[in-house]
Amino acid sequence: MSRRRIAIACQGGGSQCAFIAGALDELFSHGIQDRYDIVGLSGTSGGAITAAAAWISLLKRAQGDPTPISDRVNALWRDLSAQTPQEILFDKLSTSLVRMVEHGLLPSVASSPSSLQFKFLTRMTSAMLGRPEFTDLGALLTKHIEFDALPSLVRPDSPVLLLGAGDVKQGNFKVFSSAKNEIKVEALLASAAIPNLFPAVWVDGHAYWEGIFASNPPIISFLLKAFMGSTRRPEEIWIIQINRAQHDYVPEMPSEISDRRNHLAGNLSLQHELQIIEMWNTLIQEGALTDRFRAKFGIEFTEPIAVHFIRMSQELQDSLDYPSKLSRQPDHIERLKADGRLQAGQFLAKIGGGQPPPPTNGTLVEQVEMPGGALGAN
Repeated sequence: MSRRRIAIACQGGGSQCAFIAGALDELFSHGIQDRYDIVGLSGTSGGAITAAAAWISLLKRAQGDPTPISDRVNALWRDLSAQTPQEILFDKLSTSLVRMVEHGLLPSVASSPSSLQFKFLTRMTSAMLGRPEFTDLGALLTKHIEFDALPSLVRPDSPVLLLGAGDVKQGNFKVFSSAKNEIKVEALLASAAIPNLFPAVWVDGHAYWEGIFASNPPIISFLLKAFMGSTRRPEEIWIIQINRAQHDYVPEMPSEISDRRNHLAGNLSLQHELQIIEMWNTLIQEGALTDRFRAKFGIEFTEPIAVHFIRMSQELQDSLDYPSKLSRQPDHIERLKADGRLQAGQFLAKIGGGQPPPPTNGTLVEQVEMPGGALGAN
């Protein structure tokens, strides 16, 4: 019996993506790499960084490396977290200042990450804290991901890595694909370039900001030959979602409005891509996709695609605000990872035996709040 093909999509959301690290730790510790054929991973911003660490571990495993896949993910997040007393204090002060601005207790001061003043302060902070993995995202990435080794690691049947970013000047979505040999440190930096924290990242003559302005995370690209190359398309897509879909009340306070706007912006592209999958699944079930249409758009799948979610617990969602996406306090990171492990464990129990769960509706897309009521809510 052939293994079901799956792709794992990791949504962006700053340091809250430690939840993804915990979820992947649980999934790989329970051997999904042996029970399923993992054909792709995708991610945006913090989700892209975490997915990339898991992806290169899968590549090395395919060539005989016995190191557990989750070890690299956990090591990256340890380096990303505040460790020294200076780092912990700096992170706590920075997050507290942002939170005070969000609550209207301090004025908001606009600052460009491309300005000389901002660059000077960044260099001073790096010199004061000392550890480059904490202050320099490029240094963190090159330490944990061997970009120079990718040509020897990637094979035609390797899982594909997709990274979402937004083209600042052209206004286009960009999905960097390993099938096109586009995975470089610049691609990851582009996917994580939050405009008010990092200047735009230039790749091949194009300037990019983080993928929240594009695909968060890439989903549809898993189904298209242009991005997947010769790798077979997934039968299931597992989405590890950071931004909460539902909210219990209409926000009125400025900090609550800012937080909810961030959720909505982070989920907008995901909702659109889910609607497209819903439409494709309906067309497939109705036999409406002709061979000519499939060939024109590079659509090779013939069965509906099942989509499932791993989401934070309600308790954790209720305790988080926008500034918590910037905090790298070790206890905060560990709490997020612990919930990721818990929710992924419950997900695995739900799909026990390696068999897909029964469809929750006619389109096989697990229920999620969608614009216009296209799908029901959990």
